[in-house]
Amino acid sequence: MRVLTKTILVLLVGQTLTSCRQNEVDGIIIDHTLYENQSLSDNRELRQLIHQTLNKDEKALAKLNKFGCGDGAGCYDLGFIVTQIIYRIGEKDFSSMVEKLSKEETNSIEGLIMAGLEYGDNDKDGKMDNKRIENEFPELQKLLKSKLE
Repeated sequence: MRVLTKTILVLLVGQTLTSCRQNEVDGIIIDHTLYENQSLSDNRELRQLIHQTLNKDEKALAKLNKFGCGDGAGCYDLGFIVTQIIYRIGEKDFSSMVEKLSKEETNSIEGLIMAGLEYGDNDKDGKMDNKRIENEFPELQKLLKSKLE
């Protein structure tokens, strides 16, 4: 009987540890406002979308673009996720994914990128970066502008 009890306890602890919310996916940080206001299922969905987008899945990017971030700081955090992905996979590969987005999706992703560059801590120095898309991702900005005209 003791072995069965220990086995069940180990399984429960293991499941609890693997089902907890996480604030990082493959080095991509889910910043505190977005993270703290997520349910477990929302966190799982976001982590999956981040992982798929890192694997250059444009459908995942479209879903990430529409992911519920609440208002204000949560959306800045989502923008920060997007900019971290751009830095990770590169402007060229990210632009290839953006080319497949609709005009509405392109407009939305542009807003997220601008928020992520301005308010995110992409250089990990503990301060908001206050960067601009035209300086960080000039080729991506050209693509965004051409798609939005």
